[in-house]
Amino acid sequence: MRYSSRLIIAAILLIVCATAAQAQRNPGMVDQQRDAEKESYFANFLNLKRVPLPDSQRRAYEAAIEYLKRFEGDRDPDAKTVRAFVTDYERAAGYSQIFSAYNSKNYAEVFELGRTALKRDPKNFFVLSLMTQAGIDTAQAGDASLNEETLGYAREAIQLIEAGKAAKPDPFKNMETARGYLNAAVGTLLRDKSPAEAAQAFRKAVLSESWYRGDPITYHRLGVAILRGEFTQLSKEYNDKYLNQPSSADQQAMLGRINKLVEQAIDAYARAVALADPALRPANLDEPGARPQFSPDLKNRILEQLTPLYKSSHNNSDAGLKELVASVLSKPLP
Repeated sequence: MRYSSRLIIAAILLIVCATAAQAQRNPGMVDQQRDAEKESYFANFLNLKRVPLPDSQRRAYEAAIEYLKRFEGDRDPDAKTVRAFVTDYERAAGYSQIFSAYNSKNYAEVFELGRTALKRDPKNFFVLSLMTQAGIDTAQAGDASLNEETLGYAREAIQLIEAGKAAKPDPFKNMETARGYLNAAVGTLLRDKSPAEAAQAFRKAVLSESWYRGDPITYHRLGVAILRGEFTQLSKEYNDKYLNQPSSADQQAMLGRINKLVEQAIDAYARAVALADPALRPANLDEPGARPQFSPDLKNRILEQLTPLYKSSHNNSDAGLKELVASVLSKPLP
């Protein structure tokens, strides 16, 4: 029997419509299978993610990658959760590489990895701090090629602390230790180029509630920076303006500022001497069982520098110097 083409087309249309209607009433088997598979992959990912062990987190990452390969186009909350985990895991893995490079003293790699990380996240406190440490270690080994770059990282990290934008103190023990170290780093990098700025940084370091408040070397550097920085600048200005000139109110005011700087320098030197002396160092500055041991030579060398400085402002006499050293730690920093 032959049928007209019109009847054949009509029949096909009826079949298509019926199929579409059936699909609207009941999800297709393919969709059901896909949803079930997706739920299974997500459940596996969550189970692994909940276990806070490195191996489980690694396997959770692998499960997350497999999930995204299969369901990349999805935009539901589950897919969003998986993507966020992958981003965080990859970021942490990158930081782990930087930390490993630092522990291996591969400072060139620390900077290479750190620069890449900061392109993605320029305000990352952990990376900025670790690169500062690597830069300081490099400088102390006699290589100053990274000093300027390191100074920038240290300043950026300090700004994050001061703005309250450093969420965690890592890689430091706490935020005050971070504050002390980073300011001491800035002072160390600036002490030759800009001693006045270095003095400000060293002062912030010793005022932090950290190990630096009891570090004789940092106090000594503070004293040196005061003399080489603002004291030298102001003394030159004083001589240029007032040498062989009659006394005036402005001259006396500037002389008072100079004398105050000398007092601050003497105070810093005296604190350095006292802190290097086991008999004078307060126990509350150190953690139990972690009292530092300084060479007696350190105390003697700083005292040799302090004595003429003290005598220069005390009629060439050292009377009272011993008492100053013995009592200076009981007084606030001037």
